[in-house]
Amino acid sequence: MTSTWLADGWTVTWRNMLKFRRSPDYVVFAVLQPIMFVLLFSQVYGGSIRVDGTNYTDYLMAGIFGQTVLFGATFSGFGMAQDLKDGIIDRFRTLPMSPSAVLVGRTNADLALNTISMVIMILTGLVVGWRFRGTVVEFLGGVALLLLFSYSFSWVMALLGMLVRSPEVINNAAFMVLFPLTFISNAFVQTQNLPGPLEAFANWNPVSALVQAARELFGNVGDAPVPDVFPMQHSVAMVVVGSALLLVVFVPLAVARYSRTTGR
Repeated sequence: MTSTWLADGWTVTWRNMLKFRRSPDYVVFAVLQPIMFVLLFSQVYGGSIRVDGTNYTDYLMAGIFGQTVLFGATFSGFGMAQDLKDGIIDRFRTLPMSPSAVLVGRTNADLALNTISMVIMILTGLVVGWRFRGTVVEFLGGVALLLLFSYSFSWVMALLGMLVRSPEVINNAAFMVLFPLTFISNAFVQTQNLPGPLEAFANWNPVSALVQAARELFGNVGDAPVPDVFPMQHSVAMVVVGSALLLVVFVPLAVARYSRTTGR
């Protein structure tokens, strides 16, 4: 049974990854936006933005990484909504396969796309002067933590994709939520420079915890002050626990929703 489930999951993963190979523009546009943000903030705005205790380019890159994996997770929702719209899910329903394999394949393929984006972002960061200051193990831990959060969040988006059933709707809904989460955070500016209510929101924003954890593991914190709130003081643990909770809650919900959808 386990071997069958793994085979089904791998088959659907490979099916989704073949779409990337056959539509390279899909991958290109997925990585162009974060590259644009790197160049925009580091080269255009970098001279005007000051952060205390560290170089702005080093400070910026963890925010760009966090933004990239967060937005990359939306592809799971878009892909599920598109497959429902195109009738692909109805074809899967006729096949003798595990219901969860479709979702596993979808999220695995998007994890692979996010990994590609991360590699390109790392290379872009090195070009503009970013350097990781920690050990290789800490660096790899930071990358793994970002991808773990992305993978867990992709299950949230996959569930949303089955609820709205329209790629256009999920794109609009996701960006309306993710843009404030990304920009009202410590991704691009230090939270102590924000007005009071926004500072409080940013310090408890899960995106801020993710970015802070990445900065710590990449050795990019420097002498920058860390807000004296629990998520910022224990950012790595917060991201690990939060990602685990997302998987525990949303994997069963997504599988149950898929079973109801294909059972109609």
